[in-house]
Amino acid sequence: MRVPEHIGIIPDGNRRWALSNNMTKDMGYKHGINPGLDVFKLCQKENIKEVTFYGFTVDNTKRPTEQKLAFTQACIDSVMLLTKEDCEILVLGNTESSAFPKELLPFATRQKFGKGGIKVNFLIHYGWEWDLNLLKEADTSKKHIIPYLHSKDISRIDLIIRWGGRRRLSGFLPAQSVYADFYVIDNYWPDFKSKDFYDALNWYNEQDVTLGG
Repeated sequence: MRVPEHIGIIPDGNRRWALSNNMTKDMGYKHGINPGLDVFKLCQKENIKEVTFYGFTVDNTKRPTEQKLAFTQACIDSVMLLTKEDCEILVLGNTESSAFPKELLPFATRQKFGKGGIKVNFLIHYGWEWDLNLLKEADTSKKHIIPYLHSKDISRIDLIIRWGGRRRLSGFLPAQSVYADFYVIDNYWPDFKSKDFYDALNWYNEQDVTLGG
């Protein structure tokens, strides 16, 4: 089987899962922590070199306060959980914003844990415009914006898997996703099963990957 070197994970459907289980929306996020660990271990098992998890975006911070607090804490807990594993962690996001959790500031540069090995990236308070350095400059006298990719230490993605049935990238690493194959799972992220992961790998194995050639 042809295995992707880098997999992107969009873990969507936490709020819808919570509502379907008679919970408030904010309660869904903590149920998405263990699936993340499961995916990590499966990537490790299949010798995948890099995996990127979509944590939360700049736009997500527009949600009600209780939801913001819940998904921020879930992201913190997810990162800390993987510090107990053999991996190399990078947290990418706008660290200058007050919405970026201070607990994750040490991970803004890649940190090795255990024996190292698989690279694990978390997008936390991430925005595609910020990543591509397209935000408007406060000083309007500047006529040019110097090109800069904040995510330059993250490699090109081979396969993106999105849970929750939505068929959109939602601003997920636009530079690295340029040639990524995109697989959608209708089940909500907290209902993750290993079959989801292997169905995606089997589907990817059947794709004609040419990278434009």
